[in-house]
Amino acid sequence: MSNPSLVLNKIDDISFETYESPVISDPHEVIVEVKKTGICGSDIHYYAHGKIGPFVLTKPMVLGHESSGVVSKVGEKVTTLKVGDNVAIEPGVPSRLSDEYKSGHYNLCPHMCFAATPNSTEGEPNPPGTLCRYYKCPEDFLVKLPDHVSLELGALVEPLTVGVHASKLAKITLGDKVVVFGAGPVGLLAAAAAKSFGATAIIIVDIFDAKLEMAKKIGVATHSFNSKTEGNFEKLLAKFDNVKPTVVLECTGAAPCINMGVQVLSAGGRFVQIGNAPGPVSFPITEFATKELTLYGSFRYGYDDYKSSVTILDRNYAKGKENAPIDFESLITHRFKFQDAVKAYDLVRGGNGCVKCIIDGPEN
Repeated sequence: MSNPSLVLNKIDDISFETYESPVISDPHEVIVEVKKTGICGSDIHYYAHGKIGPFVLTKPMVLGHESSGVVSKVGEKVTTLKVGDNVAIEPGVPSRLSDEYKSGHYNLCPHMCFAATPNSTEGEPNPPGTLCRYYKCPEDFLVKLPDHVSLELGALVEPLTVGVHASKLAKITLGDKVVVFGAGPVGLLAAAAAKSFGATAIIIVDIFDAKLEMAKKIGVATHSFNSKTEGNFEKLLAKFDNVKPTVVLECTGAAPCINMGVQVLSAGGRFVQIGNAPGPVSFPITEFATKELTLYGSFRYGYDDYKSSVTILDRNYAKGKENAPIDFESLITHRFKFQDAVKAYDLVRGGNGCVKCIIDGPEN
């Protein structure tokens, strides 16, 4: 069978290509017919700049890693899935031999094969992305979607899981007061995860009022703060009735946000760095030390995080859309057919008020 795919050839050059469909070569593998794929900021970075840190695009690469689909074929030893099941695709598969995998930190595996991320090994092909008709994945990196979770919501599982992983690192629980810096898709979903883990007050900080309004509209923020127009950290604390927050989830990588995060945290607080910075940033190390804060680096997601995200979505919609405490669906502001995928990438690259854009899988 043919496998239509969306391919990034080089900077500013995306094309549609047709490859051979993947075949099952291991009895634990599954073929998924991809139905919905979200566009991630990393996709746009490769499109515009051709690299992210050490990951440099040197050969064509199929795009996409935020996907859901329907099981099309299963290997003979697959026991948890069957043809016709709706699934979310976890896009990064580690080496089963690495120390990181064996120690329960597979997201840190140096040999990770991550969809639509350039392979740095000379002569080796890039890991295939998910913006195609058929995608092959090990059984244990697919999560079955329950009835309350649509395929569109299934495409949100990947970015939601980034927030879930951060919330687990910070040990967020009932009663925590959380500040989230950045109201882009990752920040909004990190706030959603924090709320789902029990945070009772959440402030989202950004410099764009439209993004802050979105945070309140979908139900992930109890407060919002425009750091450009509303003032310094003392004004931010006033939103919490001058009670200092216990957790910061930093999703921007911007030095002013990192510094403000340290300033607002209560003594003994937890700071999770989710966003990437383009280079070294200044850091208030003395205040960090004297408050005895804990800093966590957060990279993608690990064991059971995908399942946790699906559970969050399932419980959120268990009583119907009208009674859902978080309106995840409103994050999807734009939808495109597969044949219009290049237009979708150009839209997201240009900004234009897009929060999350979803592309359909190729039509049969």
